[in-house]
Formats: sequence, C-alpha cells, structure tokens
Amino acid sequence: MDTLRNGRSASFPLLSVLLLFFLISSSLPSLTLSASSLRCHAADKRVLWKIKKSLKISDYYFDSWNPSTDCCNWNYVVCDLSDRVSQLLFYNIYTPFQIPEAVGDLPYLKTLEFRDSTNLTGSIPYSITKLPSLETLSIWNTSLSGPIPEFLSKLKNLRYLYLGYNQLSGPIPASLANLNKLQNLDLQSNKLTGSIPNSFGRFKDGVLAIFSLSLSHNQLSGAIPKSIDVSNIDLSHNRLSGDASMLLRENGAGTWIDLSYNQFDFDLTKVRFPKGLMTLDLSHNKIHGNIPKQVIELMNLQRMDLSYNQLCGEIPFAGNVQKNLMSAKAFAHNRCLCGPPLPNKCK
Repeated sequence: MDTLRNGRSASFPLLSVLLLFFLISSSLPSLTLSASSLRCHAADKRVLWKIKKSLKISDYYFDSWNPSTDCCNWNYVVCDLSDRVSQLLFYNIYTPFQIPEAVGDLPYLKTLEFRDSTNLTGSIPYSITKLPSLETLSIWNTSLSGPIPEFLSKLKNLRYLYLGYNQLSGPIPASLANLNKLQNLDLQSNKLTGSIPNSFGRFKDGVLAIFSLSLSHNQLSGAIPKSIDVSNIDLSHNRLSGDASMLLRENGAGTWIDLSYNQFDFDLTKVRFPKGLMTLDLSHNKIHGNIPKQVIELMNLQRMDLSYNQLCGEIPFAGNVQKNLMSAKAFAHNRCLCGPPLPNKCK
C-alpha cells in the first residue's frame, strides 16, 4: 500500500514535467509564426510612421496603422516579396493635407499614388527624386497646383506618369521627354499653357508596349511636333492650331486619335490614314478638303467623327462599314459634304 502510494506520488512530478514540456513545445510554432508574420522592414516602418505624423489628418484613415503590427498589412501600404514597402496608395482622403517629404525615404518604392482627394494641396516635393525604383507616379483628381516640376525628369525608371484632373499650370517641361522608359503620360484636365514641346516627338511605342499621351482639356496652343507618332493620343479641348496630318500617316502608329475641339487647319484630301486606326475624332476644327476613299479600307475602324469642319465632296461609303459605325452626326456641320449617311444627295 505504501509502495503503491509512493509510486504514484513519484509519478506526479514526472507527469507535470512532461505536460509542461508539451505545452512549451506546442507553443513554439505559434511563437515562430508570430515573429515571422512581422514582415515589415524596421526602417520602412519608421518612415511610414513619420509620414503619418506629417500628414496631420484624422486617425480614421489610419485605423490599421499600429506600431506593434506588421506595416505590410496597413491601409494604403503594399510590400514586395522582400518585405520592403513597394507601393503607397492613398485615396479618398477628404481632410486637407500635402504630400509629405518623407515619401522620398522609401528606397524600394515603385508606385506612389494619391487619388480622388480634392483636399490635397501644394506641390510635388523634390524628395521624390530620391526614389530610384519609382515606376508609377499617380496624383489624380486632387487640388495639386503650381507648375509641373522639371525634376521629374530625374526619375529614370518612370513608366507611368498620371497627373490628370488637378490644378497644375504653366508650360509642360520639355525634359519629360528624357524619361526613356515612359509609356504613358497623362496630364489631362489641368490649366497647362504654352505649346507641346518639340522634344515630345521622341516619344515612340516600345517593342512590347504602346505609348499613350493625353494632354486634353488644357489651354495649350500652337503647333504640334512634326515627328510625333504614338498609338494613343488625346489632344482634344485645347487651342492647338496648324497641321496635324503627321498623325495620320498610313504607316503611322496611331490607333486611337482624338484632336477634337481645337483649331487645326489642314487639307484632309491627301491624307492616308494609319492602317490600324480604330478611333478618330477630328470634330470641331477647321479641316478642309475631301474625305479620302481609303477610309473604307480601315477594317479595324470602330468610330470616326469629322463633324464641325469645312469638308466637302461625297462621303466614301462601303455598305455595312459606314452603316454600322457612322451616323449622320459624324459628318454634320461641314461646308459641303454629301451622300449617305447624310440626307443631302450629291449633285
């Protein structure tokens, strides 16, 4: 009896030790997981916290920004596979703020975006020139003002520059053409003045990517560069004038061309449209001459608007091509166009 009692009492400490060992060992994976889940680089976290403080806006927008948590899981933040902050995507912030200088202290940043935040004021800070990896800069639909900075040309890896729907003013820097990797330049809906820089004639489609240029809804004037030749171009709603036929070369890159609401004045008669043309809007200009018959050969054409010009002659018509794609409105208000789809017959 005493032996049994002593044996049981001796086993209790052993069981306790085994149980304690089991509890400790079973908790190790979760401890390891917890440590590994904090992926955010310490230096990046410090910069993000500095950005938050400099913004001086409501904590409502930063409810997930907690110093004890992984910054790769914070709102507006995206990390790459090496756990460095690669994207900052601020949007729909309705309290007043400016772009913090500290954004330039994130060396692995590839995308910087501020959009749909009309209380964002001020200008683009020079500190972004410290971002050697930046590929996308998007400041869209804000109250950003002042001139477009010349120093943007220092961002040699920039591929996409979106500065539309802001309050930017002054001339377009010619130095933007030095961005050799640029594929999309969108400056629409600002207050930009002056002419389109001749250096923009260097913009071309790449081997694997088309080039898109949008300068619409500004106050640009003068002629356009003679050597310009890109796939997508929107120069509408400006005060541009002179010849634009260089954009309508048969072997040109143009697929989507909008030159509407300008003062372009050239003879359309001898133009040979780009073979890959899909959309062409030349409406509300001073273009004269006849519509080339070659238009009926454009198999990819989806939309054409030549209204409000000074065109004359018979409209080239090829059955279903024009019936399906063009209405009378597309040819209305010209000097003396005739034939279908217009109601007036040619004499």
